[in-house]
Amino acid sequence: MRNIVLIGFMGTGKTVIAKMLAHELDGKYVSTDDLIEKKEKRNINDIFRDSGETYFRKIEKEIIKEISLQKGQVIDAGGGAVLNSENMENLSVNGSIICLWSEPKIIYDRVKSTGHRPLLNVEDPLKKIKELLDYRRPFYEKADIHIDTTNGNIKEAVDKIKEILNAEKDV
Repeated sequence: MRNIVLIGFMGTGKTVIAKMLAHELDGKYVSTDDLIEKKEKRNINDIFRDSGETYFRKIEKEIIKEISLQKGQVIDAGGGAVLNSENMENLSVNGSIICLWSEPKIIYDRVKSTGHRPLLNVEDPLKKIKELLDYRRPFYEKADIHIDTTNGNIKEAVDKIKEILNAEKDV
């Protein structure tokens, strides 16, 4: 099985959808953020606070390069992984890239009560979400497949992804 790579902004459902896909397709669930935390022996907030985003992106790039060499995975890529073209090239070698998308207000509602979103530790998080989405949109648009998760129906999103991937196999 080729890797299935989920990209998209925080709060679009990457983690829950990736886990469900991995379960249903008998694949291995892999989270780039989890691997970074394991390698660094500290959480993402601490990495951003103590070492900065540039350092985090360097480690993220190394992790993505490693996991991209394997197959049979459902990869939950961090929201900013798309900002590095080398990450996208590596992820696409053995994988289909699927971008999950939701409206900014929905994203805000989903993530506002979590404290582990370092990029949203600002005075106006909704405004920051809109700014980041606008900036990242061209990167997200490079994905092979786009799924709108605004309605929040996880099972529906998983089924749609499976349907699209099955249709691609038949071509």
